[in-house]
Amino acid sequence: MSAYAALSQAGYRAYTRDKTTLFFTFAFPLIFLVVFGLIFSGQEVEQSGRPYISYIAPGVLSWGLGNAAVFGVGFVLMQWRRDDILRLIRMTPTPTSAVLASRYVLALGIGAVQAVLFVAVAMLPPFGLELSSGWPYAFLMLVVGVTAFLALGVIVGSFTRTPEAVAAVANCVMLPMAFLSGSFFPLDAMPGWMQAISRVLPLRYLNDGVSASLTGSGTTGDILLSCAVLAGFAVVFTAVALKTFRWSDRT
Repeated sequence: MSAYAALSQAGYRAYTRDKTTLFFTFAFPLIFLVVFGLIFSGQEVEQSGRPYISYIAPGVLSWGLGNAAVFGVGFVLMQWRRDDILRLIRMTPTPTSAVLASRYVLALGIGAVQAVLFVAVAMLPPFGLELSSGWPYAFLMLVVGVTAFLALGVIVGSFTRTPEAVAAVANCVMLPMAFLSGSFFPLDAMPGWMQAISRVLPLRYLNDGVSASLTGSGTTGDILLSCAVLAGFAVVFTAVALKTFRWSDRT
């Protein structure tokens, strides 16, 4: 527990001192919200009759949460391994679980603040997002979603050796997934084959669960189903992450 607490405190201090990263972690999803929200302001999706903001806000929020988790842990693990920090940690009685758990708690905290700020902006008059009574379920989706994408980020960080490689791999994973999962464009308006592909992508289920929670686009059963499928992805990604985790580039 002492090792976990020390790593958590060190991670928090390092994150809050990096003002540029701190700013863009929260600003990046908001930029997409503002751009798409203003472009489609007052418009409805023809296939469903629902306003675009009810698709755009949950989708961009889900992508932002996943993106922050993947990039955050991916960069940190790569840098710690490259600078031999992980090797030094390994020389102490610190288990792998303490290292990953410290990053997990930090990612959850960042995700919670990110979600609250994002929803508050989305509810402003220019965008007009209206919350449903099931909005608290969004926090359940946040926890499961951050778990899945943090594990994915550990995999990315374990296979990359430079910041450029982390950015390239993470972007190749997250950007196509965002478009294919309906984060930037409603799945209802996409071709059938794209909707079929989305069913094997974890971001699809985070989008669906957050959307059902915030806008009432689905039932409680739909939310729990999305949560269960996303939890399945989290289990698979975590197993792969633990298998591929490396303490040093020398091994």
